[in-house]
Amino acid sequence: MVLTRYYFRMSESKQRISDLLDRISRLNQSQSWDDGLNPAQLAALRYLVAANQFSRAPSHVADYLGATRGTVSQSLKTLDGKGLITQIRSSSDKRRARYDVTPQGHALLGSPTQTDSAIEQLDENERAHLAKLLSNVLHMTLRARGGKSFGICKNCKHHGMKAKRPYCRLLDVELADHEIDQICHEHETAA
Repeated sequence: MVLTRYYFRMSESKQRISDLLDRISRLNQSQSWDDGLNPAQLAALRYLVAANQFSRAPSHVADYLGATRGTVSQSLKTLDGKGLITQIRSSSDKRRARYDVTPQGHALLGSPTQTDSAIEQLDENERAHLAKLLSNVLHMTLRARGGKSFGICKNCKHHGMKAKRPYCRLLDVELADHEIDQICHEHETAA
């Protein structure tokens, strides 16, 4: 009898957590309509702001968001049409492109969401603890789906220094100081 009640409470708490995450996500996404963007467009814009220059191709956006390339393509086309991003074609291969966020795109993301404001009300320890727990849930979910981590550059096993400058050993390129705090699609967790 005790085991049955314990199992029910555990199942109930797992469902409750899942429901809370879903509800917070939906409430946060619903606010994007206030800015004239749908949730997919806003998610793509947020990713592009956080991603480094090597991780802004349409396929990277799709992989990060867990969306289809068709959905992402339409979202990027709309964001470009609204002047929030601009397409940059590769000088070495004209079939390849990345998207950079315009000042208007940055300005749109400058104001906090209601969820941002609610998180700000937590104390620093609560925020750090919540971030760690949600990060763990995300990484376990990605592992189960076979997805990439898309982690922060400075936490990657390929990150290093060369001539006292940040450096990516995988891509064999020097990095700008700000890029080490950005998301990279090539990220692999350091051992």
